Amino acid sequence: MFDGYTASELVSILAMQGFAGLILFSVFLLMALGLAIIFGQMGVINMAHGEFMILGAYMTYLTSTITAEYFPGLFAGYFFVAMLVAFVTAGALGLLMEWALIRHLYKRPLDTLLATWGVSLILQQTYRSVFGAREVGVSLPDWMMGALPLSDTIEVPINGLFVMALTLVISGIVFLLMFRSSWGLQVRAVTQNRVMAGAAGINGRRVDAMTFALGCGIAGVAGSAFTMIGSTGPTSGQLYIVDTFLVVVFGGAQSLLGTIASALTISQSQSTLEFFLSGSMAKVFTLLVVVLILLIRPQGLFVLKVRKA
Repeated sequence: MFDGYTASELVSILAMQGFAGLILFSVFLLMALGLAIIFGQMGVINMAHGEFMILGAYMTYLTSTITAEYFPGLFAGYFFVAMLVAFVTAGALGLLMEWALIRHLYKRPLDTLLATWGVSLILQQTYRSVFGAREVGVSLPDWMMGALPLSDTIEVPINGLFVMALTLVISGIVFLLMFRSSWGLQVRAVTQNRVMAGAAGINGRRVDAMTFALGCGIAGVAGSAFTMIGSTGPTSGQLYIVDTFLVVVFGGAQSLLGTIASALTISQSQSTLEFFLSGSMAKVFTLLVVVLILLIRPQGLFVLKVRKA
């Protein structure tokens, strides 16, 4: 397996695989943060989460195309506008979906799986009709291109560093919203005891709608980040939805720290194993290990502790 490689070459390859795993971790975490809010806090199994990510990717593609065509002088900073457009568009669609469909199914969580799976198929066909079946790519500003040399044999792409920095910022914002704001307190109150939260004057319906919209909006931002590492197609979201659910369940459905640890563990495992095995076998081996750990610890890596009388 290691024939033909020197020790320095092996170190360089493993370092590059590790950095690739960090980029994959960033996308997994951005996807999982939105899903953890929807699934962990609300108990809604949103199978259309991947399509919300791809909506953000398509919005980034449209913003890139329009900026290059009509506002070429602003192209260097278009990506920040694209992320905002992706967040607002995905969040607005999530708000509509919650009002039209999800709010009727809160007492039937398994039905949300079937309903959102149908929505995912509708969105895939909509993307195929509007943008075409072929995958599209996004043009990045010049300052995002290229790589930073860490040594003579190791280079890290600048856009990968940007994705990781974006993930840190979004994770910090989510933490502040969920654990350092009055809105986050209301979300946790409604999650733990909806009746008592209502008696305390908290509007549970508004909290549900805004929570679902926030989770979908974060998925849209994940779609913007996704355009830096892959091309966008109508079914691209399905490639990540299983991994995203795996990250959330493995980390603990209601734990932000567990989601981060789970995303890091799974992404690094897959990236490292891909050097020794094929990509599909690396994914299978990682899945088997996660399933075995969940058999031993079904509540996930981290559990939200709640005081009981």
